[in-house]
This record gives sequence, C-alpha cells and structure tokens, in this order.
Amino acid sequence: MIWLLRFVLLFFIIFLFYLGVKLLFQSSRKLESARKHKRFLFIDHNDVRRNFQLTYKGAVFSGEKYMGTVNNTFDVVSISIWPENTASLKGMVKDDFFYLDQKILEHYPNAEINWKSPVKEFLLENSPIGEPVNAKTEA
Repeated sequence: MIWLLRFVLLFFIIFLFYLGVKLLFQSSRKLESARKHKRFLFIDHNDVRRNFQLTYKGAVFSGEKYMGTVNNTFDVVSISIWPENTASLKGMVKDDFFYLDQKILEHYPNAEINWKSPVKEFLLENSPIGEPVNAKTEA
C-alpha cells in the first residue's frame, strides 16, 4: 500500500513539473514578455487557419492569412493585420509599419498586406496620390 502511495506521489510531482515547463514555454507568455520589453516577436503556427500575432514597440498586432494560388501552387496571398489595442500605437511612425511589412513578407513573400483601421488611415495620410509607399490597404 505504501508503494502505491509513493508511486501516485511521484506521478503527481512529475505531472506538476510537466505543467510548469509547458507554462514556461507557452507562446502567449513569450508574446507578453516581448511586449513589456518593447521587442519584436513574430508568432506563427504555420497553419493557415490560425492567425498569427506579432509585437513591436509595445504594440500587439494580429494577422489573418488567406490562401490562394501563386505560380500553380497554393500559398498565402493576402494578409489582414490589425492592432489589438489602438492606444498602444502611440509614438509609432510610418517607418515602423513599413518595417513590420518587411518582416511579414520575409515569412510570406507572395502575400499582399492589408492594414485595418486606424493604421490604414494613418498610412494613407500625406501620401502621394493616396497610396502608401510599401503597403496596400483594404477596409
């Protein structure tokens, strides 16, 4: 009987250790840490059905991927991005959004990036002929 109790206790300790390690390496924890330290982090699960998240300069963005055909292959052809919290955009300039465009295009080179409001309006402000330099926008 005492051996059974020891076995259950050992199993419980191993299970708690596993949960602790799993929590330590969870992607949402990494994202929150990068946001607090105002670093860039891109989290994508390589599944088109799942949205990706990224953080830059303390702002968190979510992006939705859409599949299509490019050169007779299926690939991500369109990406819509929006900020999780618009108040966190304070202090960002257009070059920051163009930098994010470049980082996303490193992962999805055939994609067209569409920013949602309020970033869309910000990128269109004071641009020649109403088009931003490196990004296309869509409502």
